[in-house]
Amino acid sequence: MKILFYDTKSYDKDSFTRELANEPDIEVKFLKADLTKNTAELSHGYDAVCAFVNSDIGKETVEILHQCGVRLILMRCAGFNNVDLPMVEKCGIRILRVPGYSPEAVAEHAMGLALTVNRRLHKSYIKVRENDFSLGSLMGFNFYEKTAGIVGTGKIGAAMVRICHGFGMKVLAYDVYENPSLAGIAEYVSLEELLSKSDLISLHCPLTDHTYHLVNRDTIRKMKDGVILVNTSRGALVKTEDLIEGIRAHKFFGVGLDVYEEETPNVFEDRSDEILEHSVTARLLSFPNVMITSHQGFFTREALSAIARTTLDNVRAFEQNKETANEVKAG
Repeated sequence: MKILFYDTKSYDKDSFTRELANEPDIEVKFLKADLTKNTAELSHGYDAVCAFVNSDIGKETVEILHQCGVRLILMRCAGFNNVDLPMVEKCGIRILRVPGYSPEAVAEHAMGLALTVNRRLHKSYIKVRENDFSLGSLMGFNFYEKTAGIVGTGKIGAAMVRICHGFGMKVLAYDVYENPSLAGIAEYVSLEELLSKSDLISLHCPLTDHTYHLVNRDTIRKMKDGVILVNTSRGALVKTEDLIEGIRAHKFFGVGLDVYEEETPNVFEDRSDEILEHSVTARLLSFPNVMITSHQGFFTREALSAIARTTLDNVRAFEQNKETANEVKAG
């Protein structure tokens, strides 16, 4: 099996190389270029390509991959909303993903964001570095005995539920399907009730037509004043313009974002010497109660190892023509 690995970072190469030591018949070529319609033709002669959540796998890209003989797209991530699934199916290409690599990694990062904006740790760090040891503007509130609202209770959301429960919070949950493992530590309620009662709201649901812009002007109005909002899931769950409007109206005590709309050009890139073409990031960062990180919720040693191992297991499933729960299908 020959695999062309797109958008390679040093940590990707390290984690996959360790796992490949046990897979001598799998040949991987690592590329720095990301997968787009302009780079897809590089896959000629390869059986599979390996891509990430920010790759452009639209209709044209898929068509070129098909023409180059690619039979498998390996997504080394859980998300696949960047893939034209109908076109993939039409071309007879299978697509396998990594639905769960380290739920705790993302959930712990979500709680880290919540704690940071609550206790203003990002501001405190800068103040102390400048020898300013005053406490002005740094007051937060106890999470203990407050209410956490978890939207989406799959593996990551469930991990966040357990973390919040460990903090002594009352936990409300909303999902289309209830997770039986959370019985006794989370109460399932309607989305409207969750929004109106939660002091901390953390988003852990996939991006679908139903969840697109789940957080918007109307749902923000239903939230408690002084709420903390955290999103480590998908940027488009939150309508950015409405979020900024809510921040300016002092609706939020704090906002922690590991993902946001229009983040794609920024993800994992050093753009410190550039003038960004979009103002969204700058506008969000202008607020003292907002903390943004660069899509790093998954970024732990354990998660990277699990991503590499599961991706290679997906290769084996494909070679043996086995059915797997990791396969993504249109519809």
